[in-house]
Amino acid sequence: MNKTWWKILASVLVVYTAVAGLLLEVPHLAILNETIRNLYFHVPMWFAMIVLFSISVFYSVRSLLSQDRNDDIRAVESVNTGIIFGLLGLLTGAVWAKYTWGQFWSFDPKQNFAAISILLYFAYSVLRNAIDEEQKRAKISAIYNIFAFPMMVVLLFVLPRLQDSLHPGNGGNPGFNSYDLDSNMRLVFYPACLGWILIGYWVYTIRFRIRLLENKQNSIR
Repeated sequence: MNKTWWKILASVLVVYTAVAGLLLEVPHLAILNETIRNLYFHVPMWFAMIVLFSISVFYSVRSLLSQDRNDDIRAVESVNTGIIFGLLGLLTGAVWAKYTWGQFWSFDPKQNFAAISILLYFAYSVLRNAIDEEQKRAKISAIYNIFAFPMMVVLLFVLPRLQDSLHPGNGGNPGFNSYDLDSNMRLVFYPACLGWILIGYWVYTIRFRIRLLENKQNSIR
């Protein structure tokens, strides 16, 4: 039970988010209307991605210091899982943009920088696959990962604020907290963030265990 309680919590929170997010009252705002419910899904995907990329940086540093193969595997699998959530963030954002801005991709600065940040981590995967020697691959990809994380933070949180943007909280636009994230929405939004972060971590641990099993089978052969 000690190892499963957080998985149960993650499942409960995500189910609660899906049900409450569709049924509870939300502010009726111009343009957004009912699409504001996508806040419960779009933003938590990015939070989960950032947490997973943070885990990856931690294990990349550990990999450089310890030369432990498992640390390298943890780093790469947390990146792989983070990319999945990043793509889900882009997808849910594109759907939201279609119903509020009129098109799936309007080349808004935050949309563009978010896409570039995902491409940074696709490049990480390409770099790993291009290097055959295991220790060299682990070292070079770890160094790349350590530099990619602050670049991702700048792309997502700094550069969009320096330009005009349709996104709330950017380009002079008020953020959700200041004008429409009411008490009912907070009851869903915060559990949604925690739930999806835990789900992302759960997926990462599954991918890590699968990689360990695959490596064990390959070593036996």
